[in-house]
Amino acid sequence: MYRFIISGGGTGGHLFPAIAIANKLRSLYPNSKFLFVGALGKLEMEKVPLEGYEIKGLWISGFQRDDLWKNITLPLKLIYSFLRSYFILKKFKPHIAIGTGGYASFPLLYIASVLKIPTIIQEQNFFPGISNKLLAKKVDRVCTVYSGMEKYFPSGKIIITGNPVRDDIRLDIHNKDKYYQLFSLTSGKKTLLVLGGSLGARTINEALLRCYEKLLQSEIQIIWQAGRYHHQLMEKFQSSIPSGLFLTPFIQQMAEAYSVADLVVSRAGAITLSELAVMEKPAILIPSPNVTEDHQTKNAMALVEKQAAILITDKEAVEKLGTVVTELIHNEKLLNELSQNISQFSRKESTAEIAEVIVNLIEKK
Repeated sequence: MYRFIISGGGTGGHLFPAIAIANKLRSLYPNSKFLFVGALGKLEMEKVPLEGYEIKGLWISGFQRDDLWKNITLPLKLIYSFLRSYFILKKFKPHIAIGTGGYASFPLLYIASVLKIPTIIQEQNFFPGISNKLLAKKVDRVCTVYSGMEKYFPSGKIIITGNPVRDDIRLDIHNKDKYYQLFSLTSGKKTLLVLGGSLGARTINEALLRCYEKLLQSEIQIIWQAGRYHHQLMEKFQSSIPSGLFLTPFIQQMAEAYSVADLVVSRAGAITLSELAVMEKPAILIPSPNVTEDHQTKNAMALVEKQAAILITDKEAVEKLGTVVTELIHNEKLLNELSQNISQFSRKESTAEIAEVIVNLIEKK
């Protein structure tokens, strides 16, 4: 029986890989113990217990570039988080510590390395986050998605595994008629899936708000995940949603939504891109400009350069989205090309590969 301690969160891009890895390990080693460590007040403190895992919180936050005064308590938070991580690790006695990025992963993985506990980090992006870059020299293994990451991590520690993708993301395509019914949509009709990330994306919502009527008139039905802007949109529609439009704050049946979608509009978060690749979905990517080192644009360009996705900048989205969607979704040749090209980025067994690296590291130690 193994004891796994896992940290990753702040956003879905860090959290969902952590949960996917834990779920795979739990399926392989059902008698093992799991403990998550997250940042107080962040997404993981709510989502992790819903997956059946215990979680401890650290009083920690990231460095604020836009308002330096907000960093005045950061040294105190780091000291507190290092000490709390120490006591959590000493009590839980994990066989390995696993980090997928985010504020809490840095103090936990750093202290784990000091205590000689085997450590592994998983980097989702083409450009690494601050926590993982700081941990690179301390941890034992680094699982990455892309080649050429030696400029950020020690080459001897890198293992290319791809991003962990939920096992339930792939469904039987023969049940597609039933999946359409979940969203009150017409089977076989052109379907657009619009995603704004786990927190919601203002630009994507504004762009779709401007063009949704034109899309519906063009015989395109829409699944619209609006995130935190859902309430505002419901007020606009006055609870009377147009036919052919499924509006929701968060899509619970994501696998079914991917299955019925002919085209996806999304930010360029690493996990979403990995899911698009596994599902072989043509996509229009609108990278968020509000992320560290503009890493979403770098993620998107890795696909665009291989003709595996279409890119619209955040500044252009409101003006261009409707036209680009209308032209692309009825172009079967281009849709097929995008689908084939993005599939080349898929590693369907990435989660199992990461689990194998984790267990091999435990047994080696």
